[in-house]
Amino acid sequence: MSESNAPTHTAFAMKREGKKHGRWLEIGNARQDSDGVIHVFLDRTPIGGFNGYAYLSPNGVKPPASQPERPAQRSDEEEDFG
Repeated sequence: MSESNAPTHTAFAMKREGKKHGRWLEIGNARQDSDGVIHVFLDRTPIGGFNGYAYLSPNGVKPPASQPERPAQRSDEEEDFG
């Protein structure tokens, strides 16, 4: 049985743009063979703001939208009595 070397996934990296926001950049592709092993081929990496994390998404499926971080929760001591 021969295995296809065609990519099954697209690799993305989050490029930070400020403290709380970023955007996904396509950085390469990957394929999963019948043994479950995933082979990743990176074409590029973002300059600046890259933490090494790669998101693998099946071909044709976009990564999730970048969500801003939740604001810090105020403690009871900071309560505003106006």
